[in-house]
Amino acid sequence: MKKILIVILALGLGACASAPEPKPKLKPVAPVSVWNDNNISQLHSEWHGVPYRLGGGTKSGIDCSAFVSVAYEKMVGMTLPRTVREQQRLGHTVPRNQLRKGDLVFFKTGKSTHHVGIYVGSDNFLHVSTSQGVKISSLHNVYWASKYWNAKRISRI
Repeated sequence: MKKILIVILALGLGACASAPEPKPKLKPVAPVSVWNDNNISQLHSEWHGVPYRLGGGTKSGIDCSAFVSVAYEKMVGMTLPRTVREQQRLGHTVPRNQLRKGDLVFFKTGKSTHHVGIYVGSDNFLHVSTSQGVKISSLHNVYWASKYWNAKRISRI
């Protein structure tokens, strides 16, 4: 009896240890895009100038991935993961010349550091600058153009 119990426990523990990391889940929303100029402008006005703060998630200071999470929750009722790394795993890759409003744009800003923003049209993106806070920047800006990595379109479940 003890041997059976030990085998059952060992199998149970082994299964837990080898379970794959779950993919982040998105909350389903109505398939209506609200990434339009009026709503983007309102979001920008509401957050414009809020300073960058690593790990921050409020209007007293926010980092890039938290801003993207807050924006998606407000704009489309979708809950995104909290970090750039987790957000980068979502959706499907979109070629730069096919970007649409609401797509996430990713940048490699250092050897192991990354940045994320939200494409808002006309080759611009909304993000949190470390020096100027929440703002709109151009993908053609010399700095951002050289750091551009890829873009993702977030699909609804």
